[in-house]
Amino acid sequence: MNDLVRQHTALDDSDLEWLHLLVSEWQLLSDLSFADLVLWIPTRDGTRYVSVAQMRPNTGPTSYQNDMVGHLVPRGRRPMLDSALDEGRIVREGDPEWREEVPVRVESIPVRREGRVLGVIARNTNLLTVRTPSRLELTYLQSASDLAQMIAAGAFPFPGQQVDMDASPRAGDGLIRLDADGAVQYASPNALSAYHRLGLAADLVGHHLGQTTAELAPARKPVDEALVKLASGWAPREFEVEANEGVIQLRVIPLKPKGVHIGSLVLLRDVTELRRRERELITKDATIREIHHRVKNNLQTVAALLRLQARRMDSPQGREALDEAVRRVGSIAIVHETLSQNLDERVEFDEIADRVLAMVAEISPGRVAGRRVGRFGILDAEVATPLSMVLTEVLQNALEHGFGPGEQGSVEVTAVRSGAGAGPHAEGGQAEGRLLVTVEDDGRGLPEGFDPHRAGNLGLQIVRTLVEGELGGTFDMVPAEGKGTRVVLDLPVRAPQQR
Repeated sequence: MNDLVRQHTALDDSDLEWLHLLVSEWQLLSDLSFADLVLWIPTRDGTRYVSVAQMRPNTGPTSYQNDMVGHLVPRGRRPMLDSALDEGRIVREGDPEWREEVPVRVESIPVRREGRVLGVIARNTNLLTVRTPSRLELTYLQSASDLAQMIAAGAFPFPGQQVDMDASPRAGDGLIRLDADGAVQYASPNALSAYHRLGLAADLVGHHLGQTTAELAPARKPVDEALVKLASGWAPREFEVEANEGVIQLRVIPLKPKGVHIGSLVLLRDVTELRRRERELITKDATIREIHHRVKNNLQTVAALLRLQARRMDSPQGREALDEAVRRVGSIAIVHETLSQNLDERVEFDEIADRVLAMVAEISPGRVAGRRVGRFGILDAEVATPLSMVLTEVLQNALEHGFGPGEQGSVEVTAVRSGAGAGPHAEGGQAEGRLLVTVEDDGRGLPEGFDPHRAGNLGLQIVRTLVEGELGGTFDMVPAEGKGTRVVLDLPVRAPQQR
């Protein structure tokens, strides 16, 4: 719609915003009218109309089998459009049109904003299945007529009341028509069922909806005046009421077809099961976070026990082995600590990498500086846990074997994300990308004839197993330019799924 309006019409951005607000609401008008809606805007030179939006009803057959958006019609070909635009009134005159052997009643509703007519809504009703209307259908049609008059007067939609079409109740979910005093004139079967779910034993018709709703809902004071006012229909609002283990979502639309409040339209939906599932998910998320928190605590306890044992060891080799085990356990604990603070099984790995760097740097305090360049991005837990261990082993190996006692230097961790999930906030995709991690030090370098793929060092065995077996990537260790050692990890990563 943006492109069509800007290409063909003289409307400004504020007018376009009004049209967006209208289009976010007009599924309701289409359903209440049992009719297709097409929004026509006059072109910049005034010689034609361009159709910028279209809506089909959920409550009846369509009048248009084809998409009408983008069509251009010369002025004069559809006189009812001309009359509605020029005179600023709803035009219903004329005989039904025949389209593919289907009779269609056509009406034109001017779209007004701040005294100006921006365009015209063509309302097209398929008359092929016309029959004697029920009370429900008569209420629908009367409500549609009131809304159409409000659109023509510029009183609908309501400014600042952007509606989420997917989340808000629709006409078929449940509908209540109120009079000017807030008393129920009509309640659809679905609406009545929803109120029965809240504990209502009687009929709604004739009762004041606000007072009835407040009596059903458990109030903190004798009368919940705010709830009474909301459910009485005096202002456009959307809210929820919970009672008797049931939850209904209500949306109130005041009706002022001629500038005078004649009543309200209340759309409502029983969302009890939806809210119950949401609460279950919240409970599940809290449980998962608590499990990660307890795992982290247990791992820290294990690390503390290993640390105590190391202090009692007389063998330097045994003490060194236990210290390495402490760091390995600590790297896993960092991941679980991060997961315990998130709502899903994903982590921002940059924070983990920085903490692993700081933890491993304790091997040579003040002698070797470590830093990270680039971004790892968001990773799933199943990748983050083994990668944190790999990073710990590689950094530990660099500090222990790359620098002698008293030697100073630096270690740099570089991360480059490409393909899926490469952006800083990339989420929701499924295509595979790559994560290239380089750990480079300026230490003494590799021994002559050293082969990282055959070395029996436990740390390198862990790295090879995790990188090639669990992460499905490749691992290599080569001399760095100048001096030192460079470790290269090339890993496949998927963009985390949106949850």
